[in-house]
Amino acid sequence: MERPLLEDIRDRLEEFTATERKAAHALLANYPMQGLGTVAQFAEAAGVSSPTILRFVARLGFPGFAEFQKKLRSELESQLNSPLARSTTLPDEPGGDPLVSQLVENVRETFSHLPKGELTGLARLLADERKTVHLIGGRFTDGLARYMAAHLRIVRPNVNHVAGQQGNWLDQLIGIGHKDVVVVFDIRRYQTEIIQFAEAAARQGATVALITDSWMSPVGRIASFVLPARVAVPSPWDSSLALMAIAEVLIAGVTRENQQRAQERMRFLETLRNEIDPSTEERRNGPDI
Repeated sequence: MERPLLEDIRDRLEEFTATERKAAHALLANYPMQGLGTVAQFAEAAGVSSPTILRFVARLGFPGFAEFQKKLRSELESQLNSPLARSTTLPDEPGGDPLVSQLVENVRETFSHLPKGELTGLARLLADERKTVHLIGGRFTDGLARYMAAHLRIVRPNVNHVAGQQGNWLDQLIGIGHKDVVVVFDIRRYQTEIIQFAEAAARQGATVALITDSWMSPVGRIASFVLPARVAVPSPWDSSLALMAIAEVLIAGVTRENQQRAQERMRFLETLRNEIDPSTEERRNGPDI
């Protein structure tokens, strides 16, 4: 799979001059739309000169601004592609060997290019029991939010899965503020209601963390933590494997940050299970002889 320009820019930030970095940050904050206007508009948004924008584009390897915009438009089309539009990429082999190989590669590439410190920083924040954690996902990613919430509830208190009818989400926004963390799962084709929920939470002072795809959900504009995953595979459907891997690494990180507290909660949970269903202990220890 061709590497998104977004990843290349993030990985090379330290190579740019101070003014080129300003151009890069402006583009990353509104990707790819910021680069689809004129050079002058891009320069104004970044607070730099037009020649700086052209130098930035050249440093990225493009002979001109037109070629740079062609790449951005291509990636925008990829963002908006429906499963039907991607149906021509089905593996030719019945066993789907190219699909399996790409799944493995997606996980490897995801963790190779995650922004430095984002994983550990977010795990530490999620381990802070003074914070209430809310997890929300879209049509295909709600299962990931539910999965992560179920695990986090075991090792720390005050974890909420934002689920059910969209109208009920507003009720859950009422109490969200600066002591809350909202973890958002959102991949292409990005859901307007998910974006609106995240933006409302941010306005109320919550810290927003985004787990998204390589092209990055618009939630990235207001997120304090952004963890992009590779999702494209030779199939009509995007893969959630790398997204799940990020969730599991975060769950492990939170457990490690509060190891003693997590163990206490897990022991207490086992006690509760045995009290409610004594057969649980019998099944674990085996029958008496």
